[in-house]
Amino acid sequence: MRIGRRTAVLFGVAVLAGSSLAACSNGRAAAEEAATEFAQAWQSGDLGTISYAEVSGDEAQEWYTGITEGVAGEVREVTVGEVTVEDAAGEARLDVSWELASGDEWEYQTTLDLRQQGDQWQVVLDPGAVHPDLVEGETLRSRHTPAQRGEIVDVDGEPIVTARPVVVVGVQPANVTDPAGLAQTLGSALADDGVDTSGLPDRIAAAGPDDFVEVVTLREERYQEVRPQVYELPGTVFREETRELAPTREFARALLGSAGPVTQEIMDDDPGRYRVGDIVGLSGLQRTLDDRLRGTGGVAVVIDGTERELFSSEPVPGETVTLTLDPAVQNAADRALAAEPRASALVAVRISDGHVLAVAGGPDGGSGDVALNGWVPPGSTFKMVSAMALLDGGDVTLDQPVDCPSTIEVDGHTVKNAFPEALGEVPFRENFARSCNTAFVALAPNLGSDGLTDAAAKLGIGGDWDIGVGVSTGSVPPADGASAQAASAFGQGQTTVSPMTMAAATAGVAAGQWKQPRLVVEPEQAETPVETREPLDTDSVDALHTMMREVVTDGTATRLAEVPGDPVHGKTGTAEYGTEDPPRSHSWFVGWQGDVALASFVEDGGDAGGPATAAAERFLRDLNE
Repeated sequence: MRIGRRTAVLFGVAVLAGSSLAACSNGRAAAEEAATEFAQAWQSGDLGTISYAEVSGDEAQEWYTGITEGVAGEVREVTVGEVTVEDAAGEARLDVSWELASGDEWEYQTTLDLRQQGDQWQVVLDPGAVHPDLVEGETLRSRHTPAQRGEIVDVDGEPIVTARPVVVVGVQPANVTDPAGLAQTLGSALADDGVDTSGLPDRIAAAGPDDFVEVVTLREERYQEVRPQVYELPGTVFREETRELAPTREFARALLGSAGPVTQEIMDDDPGRYRVGDIVGLSGLQRTLDDRLRGTGGVAVVIDGTERELFSSEPVPGETVTLTLDPAVQNAADRALAAEPRASALVAVRISDGHVLAVAGGPDGGSGDVALNGWVPPGSTFKMVSAMALLDGGDVTLDQPVDCPSTIEVDGHTVKNAFPEALGEVPFRENFARSCNTAFVALAPNLGSDGLTDAAAKLGIGGDWDIGVGVSTGSVPPADGASAQAASAFGQGQTTVSPMTMAAATAGVAAGQWKQPRLVVEPEQAETPVETREPLDTDSVDALHTMMREVVTDGTATRLAEVPGDPVHGKTGTAEYGTEDPPRSHSWFVGWQGDVALASFVEDGGDAGGPATAAAERFLRDLNE
């Protein structure tokens, strides 16, 4: 079907007979009505709703779709301007406004030809009615220019996440001589990169001969390491690209996340917002802050084939996001967890200003956000909070003897220590350094139901605070009953925290005042000022400092006693979970050295003096080299 300026095709509107003046007046009104109905049909995007004289509604819709389907966007408004009528011909000015997928508004005027046939006015379908620069056979297309993604930088403005060279390793099926052998060789070469090539032969078989079957995207430096093993293999092909990447594969991997081509799932969750090939945040901060980082792509609407531009807008680059991460501290944290095969996390906070210096996960950078959003029991690291509450309330003093039996009964339940022997009546400081559960259980009734809840709040635990991204601040509900009070006293029961929570709390103890941590500092992480709690009781803080130093010199963390640099203060913890007998347990360490507070966590790590404390030692030694 061809529709041009000489082909009258549309619907009719009756014109009443009468005097020439009346005919002119009625003719203009009928022509305007015809133009208005067309404008409304166009605005709705369904020209098939109108009855046509010479073509069906489906044919008219097909004609329009063929011209405009290449434009990413939709017509937002079409209004009728001046209508002129002379004899049996007329013209109507149309004001057209498109809302393009980029968010730009494209506005222009065009002219709709009208023709009277008998008692009806009809619209002449012509490409010029869609846009005045179109002629028959031409169509519209939008051409997009991606925006430069914003960088993630540190407080000195040095890039953390920026465009870095990568090589996409792929396979061209037409050149593959041995799919199974190729898959095996590539799998061996890329094993350290976590690449599973077992399904590659099936993918090759399902692809077209000239398709690019992607295997893995490697950083340039990693590609150069494996190049001798993969470059000459029959069928391998390589694409050089850039991706938004951190300095290393492990660098704050779970926190920062990744950016890459938009997935179908993301497109389905927000229809019309993305186009195939868009680079978006896929996980972590890249996903959370995608609106800031992604920017706004530019767009041009062109006449396809001739590439004549009818509209264009320039891309707007994404914003720069500034984080408080310190690359040296972050690298040390990543290296500290590299040797730990279990899921783990290490968070470091600068005591003086609350800046989050490192958020590390393991193994291999971590696959989940345990560091910020874990909900796990703190175990005996929470004795730091329990001891502060007891000291604040005058229920115990540093040198007051407190009995430490090997077990203690509470409501028919037996609570025991991590060590088998009883310490007897020893100073409270020794109970803390040796992490005696039974001594804390005996003192727990002094705290009442909400004593620990109140003490935890002084250290930000369970509060409503903002570091610029989502974070679990923990939960310490009131403990009703002797069993609940006993469990809460040594970090069990319903008490839950994240490593971020405990690192911030430890920084508060070190400083004598809790300060809200900061991670995202630009754009501003919150509209309200950074929160600071009231100063802690000086005597309680001094006693805590003494006891947490003795944990390292004479208690459960003596492996840290010889770490170079300033004295290390800390508290170890074993956090039981689950229903097994004996129960499984996580490993914890919290502490500080100089101006750096930290929390180290190893999932299912067991022994309090083991994996988490070992990771803390590796971290602190690395910082002091």
